Amino acid sequence: MAIVVEIDVLLAKRKMSVGDFADAIGLSPANVSVLKNGRAKAVRFSTLDAICEALGCQPGDVLRWVPDE
Repeated sequence: MAIVVEIDVLLAKRKMSVGDFADAIGLSPANVSVLKNGRAKAVRFSTLDAICEALGCQPGDVLRWVPDE
């Protein structure tokens, strides 16, 4: 099982920089990078809420499940 984080795609569609995004959700750019690259082990609901608010999206737009092959 793999959870794929789609923040890169959402940021590109909105032409938003990682720095601006980090400021909008209250995380450091380093922590945004951890999320973006799928290295995070967990995401707080408050962070997910801030991400969805900043990007105008739903949680399912941010996270996607891909089954093992």
